[in-house]
Amino acid sequence: MPTKASVTPLAERVLDAETRVSQRLADGNELCVEWRGDFENNEINALHAVCFEHPISDYDWAAKLDRFSLGWTCARQSEKLVGFVNVAWDGGVHAFILDTMVDPSLQRHGVARRLITLAIDGSRQAGCDWLHVDFEASLRPFYLESCGFRPTDAGVLPLK
Repeated sequence: MPTKASVTPLAERVLDAETRVSQRLADGNELCVEWRGDFENNEINALHAVCFEHPISDYDWAAKLDRFSLGWTCARQSEKLVGFVNVAWDGGVHAFILDTMVDPSLQRHGVARRLITLAIDGSRQAGCDWLHVDFEASLRPFYLESCGFRPTDAGVLPLK
């Protein structure tokens, strides 16, 4: 008889990672980065549109993250959402960085690195063994050198 798999629900996992980090940017403004921070769908839709250069949508991020994500990190400056990373997962030991976005006016100021660092901490504290990311070639130095990811062979198959 097959043994039933046992997966500890996220709510029962210990998430001792530092969940909120504040820092002062070079321009003097304070940046607050938070693991599983509060957000409104319209905030992420607006940020996604500016970062990925498309019209603003009315996508339901809250439903997506609730269903598929281990967590996410939000960066705010003066209460405005200026950065976001989604950490999807398989429900077990693999987590995946998706949707890394930083307001163009704050890119190359360490915001994305802070978002990723908190995502790494949250994934580790949730018991994940692996954190995966795929990226465009221009982002290789960021993910490999700034964030500590290792290069690996992988594949992708376009479905559309």
